[in-house]
Amino acid sequence: MPDHRPQRILILGATSAIAAAVARELVAPAAHFFLVARNPAKLDAVRSDLLTRGAASVAVHVMDLDDTHAHEQMLIRAVENLDSIDLALIAHGVLGDQAESQAAFPAAAAILHTNFVSSVSLITWLANYFEQQHNGTLAVISSVAGDRGRKSNYVYGASKGALNIFLDGVRNRVDRAGVHVLTIRPGFVATPMTAHMPRGLLFASPAQVAKGIVKAIAARNDVVYVPGFWRPIMFIIRSVPEFLFKKLNL
Repeated sequence: MPDHRPQRILILGATSAIAAAVARELVAPAAHFFLVARNPAKLDAVRSDLLTRGAASVAVHVMDLDDTHAHEQMLIRAVENLDSIDLALIAHGVLGDQAESQAAFPAAAAILHTNFVSSVSLITWLANYFEQQHNGTLAVISSVAGDRGRKSNYVYGASKGALNIFLDGVRNRVDRAGVHVLTIRPGFVATPMTAHMPRGLLFASPAQVAKGIVKAIAARNDVVYVPGFWRPIMFIIRSVPEFLFKKLNL
């Protein structure tokens, strides 16, 4: 990262494999972190790792980000601890079970709440905060699955597709205030969330994805596919006519 790398960093869902890898990429002697996740043991492990690598300070906050009523209090505490926020990374989410969610609405609603509704709550507060200070980067991990619905994961895909559209609108609103909004669309990543899936050539490591994310933050990109080969892949998938696409086994 160049010298203008973010120094006051908020990471929501900080114990996810991708988020922890991004944090490691951002470590610097002047870097202050505020980490939020629901598992205190994993959170403390990430904290210790960042301090060992040379971070200036690392504060932690334990909470379930599904609890939208507690978001504002947590975000105010983050600002107070960091003095201000340069970068906020939203990295929490669930893959869910497609079979369960297509069979029963409560299972689908849980996926939509975690991946979309809770993210909207966080994004709304942070976008307003950054807009008021006329500065800052809001980076949100979405997924290539949001580019087009497929029978194998359309509930998860719908949650990410809605998130993408919401971020498009937020970006259009706050860009003129000097606020950078980055939509991150990873493909298959070798994380605990995908441990049940057979590994293939399209899988990337969290470290690979993190490097792409940090590069996109520095370049102030609007949307980044990580790894980059997912951009043409998803262009092809989006281009298949619906009368053919509906017959595919995807």
